[in-house]
Amino acid sequence: MEEERQTTKGKYAADISSIKEAHARIKSLVHKTPLLSSTSLNAMSGRQLYFKCECFQRGGAFKFRGACNAVFSLDDEDASKGVVTHSSGNHAAALALAAKLRGIPAYIVIPKNAPNCKIENVKRYGGQVVWSEASVQSREEVANKVWQETGAIFIHPYNDGRILSGQGTISLEILEQAPQIDTLVVPISGGGLISGITLAAKSINPAIRIFAAEPKGADDAAQSKAAGRIIRLPETNTIADGLRAFLGDFTW
Repeated sequence: MEEERQTTKGKYAADISSIKEAHARIKSLVHKTPLLSSTSLNAMSGRQLYFKCECFQRGGAFKFRGACNAVFSLDDEDASKGVVTHSSGNHAAALALAAKLRGIPAYIVIPKNAPNCKIENVKRYGGQVVWSEASVQSREEVANKVWQETGAIFIHPYNDGRILSGQGTISLEILEQAPQIDTLVVPISGGGLISGITLAAKSINPAIRIFAAEPKGADDAAQSKAAGRIIRLPETNTIADGLRAFLGDFTW
């Protein structure tokens, strides 16, 4: 499948300008989620801690920001063809919801072993479920077939400049809600969230520190950094199924 490359030679797939454009595009569609603190945790840690509660985002996760930006940045001709992705997680539901809001089809390739609750989320938001086997190869092949049959625009879960820009809007909110924050801790997985957050936060405050968090049993990013190239693990060992993805070339 010809994945649409959202970058130009010599530039990042996203930057502060594209993130601000994403914010303007989606701000009427997404929730500005609360930034909460806990006196108990502050006392235990000896720090002032804040939690950006994207669990209260539409669709139940931050993924809606990127999906919404990707869908609403399409011109009318491309949008009329619909969108397609392969995902069994939050991106699947987020893309289905964003497409529903724009009134276009969403073809979601889901492995047959996906949890029923996630399948129902996609269906509830109007996504058209297309089944695949569990392997990444099968998911990509089925998505490619859907693309060939429908012409739908492929929206990768994280390796896409539009996705990175949408996720980066979180930083704009955090540093507006609490500009004194000097450190961010962000889960990494495929890297879409931390890439967008880092690009925005460092543009606003170059001195801010950013730490990437990942499970020890799925530490491909740490191994990749040590090796100087993207490492894909043969298997992962973590209950955090959302943190099992591997870095893409845009997020690397």
